[in-house]
Amino acid sequence: MADSLDTTVGKPDYTALTFPAAPAHRPYVILNMVESLDGRATIEGNERGLGSTVDQGLMRELRVHADVVVNGASTLRASGTSPRLGNTALEAIRLERGKSRAPYGAVLSQSGDLPLDRMFFTSPEFQAYVYLSSTADEERRAALEATGRGVVVVPDGDEVRSMLAHMRTELDASLALVEGGPTLNGALLEAGFVDEVFVTLGPVLVGGRDPLTIIHQQRERSTDGTRHLELLHAHANPDTNEVYLRYRLVPGSSPA
Repeated sequence: MADSLDTTVGKPDYTALTFPAAPAHRPYVILNMVESLDGRATIEGNERGLGSTVDQGLMRELRVHADVVVNGASTLRASGTSPRLGNTALEAIRLERGKSRAPYGAVLSQSGDLPLDRMFFTSPEFQAYVYLSSTADEERRAALEATGRGVVVVPDGDEVRSMLAHMRTELDASLALVEGGPTLNGALLEAGFVDEVFVTLGPVLVGGRDPLTIIHQQRERSTDGTRHLELLHAHANPDTNEVYLRYRLVPGSSPA
């Protein structure tokens, strides 16, 4: 537990947060997710119904700090993705800090099979990149390029490292905010590229047989694969019955 653990009651102010400097080879990476009390990351295929409007506002407050907002392809297909803040006051904070009105948007895709009519591809309010595995076929790559978004081909088996390296060197990104889904979160954690995790615990029990949690990996669960965390803040909000948590990966508990 951190020496200066923040345990205030009510809605936290995420715009006032600070973060460590980024490593030389990649941005500082933070995950932000909402989950039910029994650990489920989705209800009927997406996260709607897990968090309140306050939780959604905190997500936008985290975007104030981000240079790039990252999602996996499944999240884009299921829910749509956008790095927009949707709030002029939050946009003003970014502008005052010398940032653009919105972060870059980014999606990592193995196949390139993405819905091109989504806001991620059509909105003029932000710039965005598709990080496309080298295994994707040329026709899909050409269709993505025709949208006007940047398409960066990343090597098969080395997608997440190459994606983050491009963000750091070509986009000058110091902080990457990852908003899921669980498969992307799992790949980043497995590679050792997660620095912090923000989690909202929603006051719902989902149940059911679907085991999907905020981290999804193909490997079997094991003690050797466990990552240890340090709690930085815990805010209980009586108005929404949610708890907002911030954790930092313990140094040495991850390979990078």
